[in-house]
Amino acid sequence: MERFKARTKLDKFFEVGILLKAVDGVLETIAGILLLIINPITITHLVTILTQHEIATDPHNIVANYLLHASLKLTKSATLFAAIYLLSHGLSKIILVVEILRNHLWAYVGLIVLTSSFIIYQTYRWVYTHSISLLLLTIFDGAVVYLTIKEYEKRLLERSAT
Repeated sequence: MERFKARTKLDKFFEVGILLKAVDGVLETIAGILLLIINPITITHLVTILTQHEIATDPHNIVANYLLHASLKLTKSATLFAAIYLLSHGLSKIILVVEILRNHLWAYVGLIVLTSSFIIYQTYRWVYTHSISLLLLTIFDGAVVYLTIKEYEKRLLERSAT
C-alpha cells in the first residue's frame, strides 16, 4: 500500500492539519503522563510559584488568578480523570495520524469520528464559556474534518479505480 503523498494544495492543507493534530496528540500524551506522576499538591505549589510574580504586579490578572484557583481545586480523582482523558485522546490522535500517513482508510473514518465528537463537545462548552480560543479550535477541527472527508473520498476513488 502506498503511503500518503500530498499532490495538491488541498492535500498540503490536509497534511498540515493532521500533523498539527499529531503534535496536539503528543502534547496531550505528555500532559497525561505528567498528571499521572505529579500529585495535585505539587501542581498547586508549581502554579503558585509560576503565578506569584504576575499576581504581585497585577492582583487582578485573569489568567494567573484562574490558574491558581483551578489548581487549588485539584483532587486526586480529578487529576486521574484528566490524565486518562488526555492519554486516551492524545494516543488516539497519534495512532490515527500515523495510520493515515500509512494510507489506511479506516484511520480516515476514525479521525473524522473522533474530531467530530470533539467538535460537538467543544460547541457545547463554547455555548457556556464563549471562549475565543475554543471557538478557533472548533473551527480548526471543522476544517480538519472537511479536509479528511475530501481526502478519504479521493482515496476511495483511487482504490476503486485500481
